[in-house]
Amino acid sequence: MAENIGIIDCGTNTFHLLIVRQDDSQFQVLHKEKVSVRIGKGGINQNQIMPDAIERATNTIRHFKDILDKFETDRIFAFATSAFRNAVNGEEASNIIFNKTGVDIRIISGAEEAELIFRGVNFALDIGDKPALIMDIGGGSVEFIIGQRDKIFWKQSLEIGAQRLLDLFHTTDPIQPEEIKALENYLSSNLSELLEHIKKHQTDTLIGSSGTFDTLSDIYCEHRSIVKDEDASEVPLSLEGYFNIHHDLLTKTRDERMAIPGMIEMRVDMIVVASCLISFLLKQHRFSEIRVSTYALKEGVLDQVLEGHF
Repeated sequence: MAENIGIIDCGTNTFHLLIVRQDDSQFQVLHKEKVSVRIGKGGINQNQIMPDAIERATNTIRHFKDILDKFETDRIFAFATSAFRNAVNGEEASNIIFNKTGVDIRIISGAEEAELIFRGVNFALDIGDKPALIMDIGGGSVEFIIGQRDKIFWKQSLEIGAQRLLDLFHTTDPIQPEEIKALENYLSSNLSELLEHIKKHQTDTLIGSSGTFDTLSDIYCEHRSIVKDEDASEVPLSLEGYFNIHHDLLTKTRDERMAIPGMIEMRVDMIVVASCLISFLLKQHRFSEIRVSTYALKEGVLDQVLEGHF
């Protein structure tokens, strides 16, 4: 029996809405939308969701609920990640939103988030038979998954997301060499287990999931006059192209970054530290290619819905 399904991903930086028409194991996208909410702004490193952030979140969910109602959605699945699960008032914020909108947001663990991201990426593209590193850079956490087609070997969620790194390390604009050095030292002390597993599984492909990687691909395509398919589940980016973009980002102010073709405002502040994280990994391990999945957590949820697990 056909039904309309709504999926909301309440990320630390961005809230996403996906509405699909499901008919057995087939689906048709009816509506997609993302809103920069920045729920971690001002309090993420103090494990607090600030009152203005709760208000922004509530207004966004209310807006999403209006759209869901317009599409006569039968079932709604809403998930919240790092900022909610680490905040001392995360449950309270979720309850406030529920009382004002009727949308029940489930706060998930880092392990659940990594699992759903893997399922989203596996849904988007053929990972292949060799282990690849999947990386999803959120505002609060970063999920790392080493896996091959349909199989996870190792996964980890670390609270080193772009909003946290921005607050800690990117205080001047353009970012200064000493800030990059401090950031890399911080990453070195936090990513030792990841680097061991990359080496153990001999991963040579890095797959970026949505978010920052979408914007890097947009910039790459604009520079090369590549017309992207808006509905594509995988989009172009090369290692050489990435490094060119990264070196450019390090030298620019916010206004200059905003002027880069393909840049979007919701990404302009965090993209420098997010790119420094990617660069750090690429310096630590020799990857042969970089791929970009436009599917992430919400599509992982959709995959589970289609499989009948939700």
